[in-house]
Amino acid sequence: MGVTCALCHSTVDDSFAPGIGRRLDGWPNQDLNVGAIVAAAPNLKPLEDSLHADEATVKKVLLGWGPGKFNAELDLDGKALGPDGTSASAATRIPSAFGKDGQNLHTWEGGWGTVSYWNAFVANLEMHGIGNFVDPRLDDASKFPLAAAAGFGRTHPYVGEGVLPVPAKPTGMRDRITEALRSLDSYQRALPAPKPPRRSFDAAAAARGAKVFNGQGRCASCHMGSIGSAPGYNAVAPAKICTDAFQADRGPDGTYVIAPLQSLFTRSARGFYHDGRYKTLLDVVKHYDSCLKLGLGGQQENDLVQYLKSR
Repeated sequence: MGVTCALCHSTVDDSFAPGIGRRLDGWPNQDLNVGAIVAAAPNLKPLEDSLHADEATVKKVLLGWGPGKFNAELDLDGKALGPDGTSASAATRIPSAFGKDGQNLHTWEGGWGTVSYWNAFVANLEMHGIGNFVDPRLDDASKFPLAAAAGFGRTHPYVGEGVLPVPAKPTGMRDRITEALRSLDSYQRALPAPKPPRRSFDAAAAARGAKVFNGQGRCASCHMGSIGSAPGYNAVAPAKICTDAFQADRGPDGTYVIAPLQSLFTRSARGFYHDGRYKTLLDVVKHYDSCLKLGLGGQQENDLVQYLKSR
């Protein structure tokens, strides 16, 4: 069975039976344990060599991710543990892949690139498909030591249409990724953000919460319009949101992407923020209330939660 985007970025509804039904493309798979699947591979030697670790250590790292999470930068910087450097995994939530039309950056860390950039990144560097990839930033050995050692900054072993191969060791095989990126990008950007289920929020409270969102809560200063993110360069410095810079610093420019607020019900099972550190939306609201000194009352906080559930 081939590994596709849908493995992590789709799930199913319960139209036939619980957990069995129609495919829902773009939804993050919150129950998929990617680390456990990889750890079960019969040969982990390539990963052991890349991470400079023995099999037992590699398996421990992979099994530490847990359901609904993935450490996309592990083979770039080798960081397996989170901000405290002890027991917490550096894996992040699998993000949604719908509603990206009109949005610029869409990973947790700022600076990587658009949807098509990340599709090329994953297809070539994570899934090791038959294709070419270029990003000189990955040649920075101080920031991305494993990526630099592996030559991820320029992987060009395949022949493109009308292009002469220029790799050190040409394979003679045709690039099967680059031309697919255009149609994949079009399909992904066409995936609509799903609407929250009926009666999953208090409509009257949500109406009051909308006023808090656009007013005293100042949420709309970053989460704009129906996209729920910022137009243009939608990223922010960690200090601006009172958050540690660990995951932001694993990206090219040390920022966090302003995550869109669409369809939060599709990704609420494993908490909120990049690593799921906030278990509920109320926890998120209280964080910003404290960070930005908003002075919200308890009723306003609860109303704001209902509005976020309604988006």
